Amino acid sequence: MNELSPIRNFDLADETLLLDTIDRWLEKEVRPVVKDHDHDDRWPAEIVEQMREFGLFGATVSPEYGGLGLPAVTYARIVMRISSVWMAITGIFNSHLMLALAIEKFGTPEQKRTWLPKLASGEIRGGLALTEPDAGTDLQGIRMTARRDGDSYVINGTKTWISNGIQGSVFALLVKTNPAAEPRYKGMSLFIAPKGPGFTTGKKLEKLGYKSIDSAEMVFDNYRVPGDHLIGGEEGRGFLQATGGLELGRINVAARGVGIAEGALALSTEYAQIRKTFGKPIAEHQAIQLKLGEMATRARAARLLTLDAAAAFDRGERCDLEAGMAKYFASEAALENSTEGLRIHGAYGYSKEYDIERLYRDAPLTCIGEGTNEMQRMIIAKQWIKRNKVT
Repeated sequence: MNELSPIRNFDLADETLLLDTIDRWLEKEVRPVVKDHDHDDRWPAEIVEQMREFGLFGATVSPEYGGLGLPAVTYARIVMRISSVWMAITGIFNSHLMLALAIEKFGTPEQKRTWLPKLASGEIRGGLALTEPDAGTDLQGIRMTARRDGDSYVINGTKTWISNGIQGSVFALLVKTNPAAEPRYKGMSLFIAPKGPGFTTGKKLEKLGYKSIDSAEMVFDNYRVPGDHLIGGEEGRGFLQATGGLELGRINVAARGVGIAEGALALSTEYAQIRKTFGKPIAEHQAIQLKLGEMATRARAARLLTLDAAAAFDRGERCDLEAGMAKYFASEAALENSTEGLRIHGAYGYSKEYDIERLYRDAPLTCIGEGTNEMQRMIIAKQWIKRNKVT
């Protein structure tokens, strides 16, 4: 059972209204500006403010703290729609929501009262700071330390590839409070870390895709954080707290993959009916029909797997198998559909004037984020065997 019970439901009429609003916003405000922002790698300040007004920074935060309290199914559908137009901006609120989830799921009552209303309103924004130069998928390999000093902790180390690292102001920070602990995960703790003295943001990292959202390095040099910022108030629980949101995180990445796969399909379907060769639209050529048929099937299967995982999450069930399957399949669908979409566009697909090239650059991230697809297949296999034990 997930710890955000009671199980969340959302009226279908309200969901339809919300999704229609998102669709109109995407067409009116987002689609016209995405190319310029993406090509310039420019922070979309106006779009971020509009997302704040929609309540997206509190999308999955419980209503008692000022959030929308959306179920995972509705949240996934929102992410799918946005990602079909511009995947990068979903990372601005999703990383933020992972911070909020850690506090709501594991924080003390006082931490929830203090931080969640401000996070839900978007008054303060942030993200999750886990990855280090030598520790990505293997989180137990982190080296950042926190040493108790009176009523506070002194933190030293470096984080990297942190989404919202420059524009955000507070982060869930994974550290080692007991570097000698065995097994290693028992020595890890998670802190609420607002920017301040000793906490500096390094360079903005240049990326193939996923533009406009900042991915940055963070340096902590004798950074001091109050003891009451330790999430849950007890050392040694950080690894489980940091990974406790992975199911929802993987559902989010799967939804991004669905959006890219469906976006590539839509662009390719339109282009194939306009572009002509040998006297007829290329959509009438069998070679193109074969591609479109495969793309449509992949996109549909990815959507169904993702909604299945989200529904299991909303029922309060353990769903690492379902979330892993959805993340693995949908991200591969995004990569394959964007590649095939580029091929359908031919030379034009290689041009920055066409949106398909952005989807082609954004898609690979979904195969890496929230655990690589190689790791997903191992998780899927282990859980599948566990659920199908021979007696």
